[in-house]
Amino acid sequence: MKNASAQSRDGAVSRRAAIATIGTAASVAALAPGALAQPAPAPNAARVNAPSVISNPPRDFSAGNPVTYPDPDIITIDPAFNALRVNNTAIHRLFTGGQWDEGPAWCAQGRYLVWSDIPNDRQLRYIEDDGRVTVFRQPSNNSNGNTFDHQGRQISCEHRGRRVVRYEHDGSVSVVAEFWQGKHLNSPNDVAAHVDGSYWFTDPPAGASLYEGMPDAPGGLRNMNGMLNGKVGQPVGSGVLKGELGSNIYRADPSGRVDQLISEEAFGGGGNGIAFSPDYKKVYIVSRQVVFSFDISPDGKTIRNQKQFSDFMVDGIRCATDGIRVDIYGNLWCGSNAGANVGYSGVTVWNPEGKLLGRIRLPETTPNIAFGGPKRNRLFMCAGQSLYAVYVNTQGAAPG
Repeated sequence: MKNASAQSRDGAVSRRAAIATIGTAASVAALAPGALAQPAPAPNAARVNAPSVISNPPRDFSAGNPVTYPDPDIITIDPAFNALRVNNTAIHRLFTGGQWDEGPAWCAQGRYLVWSDIPNDRQLRYIEDDGRVTVFRQPSNNSNGNTFDHQGRQISCEHRGRRVVRYEHDGSVSVVAEFWQGKHLNSPNDVAAHVDGSYWFTDPPAGASLYEGMPDAPGGLRNMNGMLNGKVGQPVGSGVLKGELGSNIYRADPSGRVDQLISEEAFGGGGNGIAFSPDYKKVYIVSRQVVFSFDISPDGKTIRNQKQFSDFMVDGIRCATDGIRVDIYGNLWCGSNAGANVGYSGVTVWNPEGKLLGRIRLPETTPNIAFGGPKRNRLFMCAGQSLYAVYVNTQGAAPG
């Protein structure tokens, strides 16, 4: 895979461009007060044989094939990124064998990462103390996004169940949201836990599919002609729900009330990933594969001042995003799907003003990410069929 900042139009790697891409470590990021500057990374061009996503043959991410430090697939774009990266660490692939992995979330008490393998209708778990990956829940109602709230409870978005649920400490399951104004939700996608005890979630229709959930019953918005049969191969009682709502954004209050924050029409598209700023004064929502920011009202119940955060164009390549997380300094870490543009899938990192700071290159489309580890300084990345992780010099701003 080639970094377009370090390649010409015909694909040849430019030493000068590669040196410019890695940047310098002359300054410590002002956005990371008190952070210790890491040693300056050696320019990629000085290590032309370092295995990388863009090398030929491409890098092998298995544990038996380590790379030299600093990892050549962690790319500094702006010098400020040098305060956020760790130069004596490497990207590790922890698991492969999923179908479409999304929704990673870190359980601090259990010291494990849980994520969804949506088409396989299961949740998987990476156990930090010994590195095992186990099946955590199956079936999972084709769960998608997961998080942990401020009380340490797991919150999951279910495609097939068309609801948001909470796993209680006693092992029971509570339904957080299933309806709005008497109409059934579509297929909740991602959820963020607010410090006030509410849960904010997006509700696009992706789960109304054979592959990732369950089709609408005949006459539903996503099966108007009734050709798809949602009962095939499913438990008794399946295939009876109809899509009734647009892809709106909602807030589930601790009281049980569900309010619409913004409609699909007003937003200009359906929502996807969602995350709060560290001070909970802003919420970031993905729509049309880019991020939009909103100011949150003082009472924490409404949003206003919609702004596009970035167009997610990097070197003329669209690094479309899906899931996002925010670190303690307010930087956005965003999954990247660049399609056939080899070298641009992975993670893009932006400061609060929307300036690109750095990138992490992965060999697979990367829908979702999460901060975890005992210190919350390990970035976990769900990438298509696999789970990757790398240590960073910052921490996630929110639990899970």
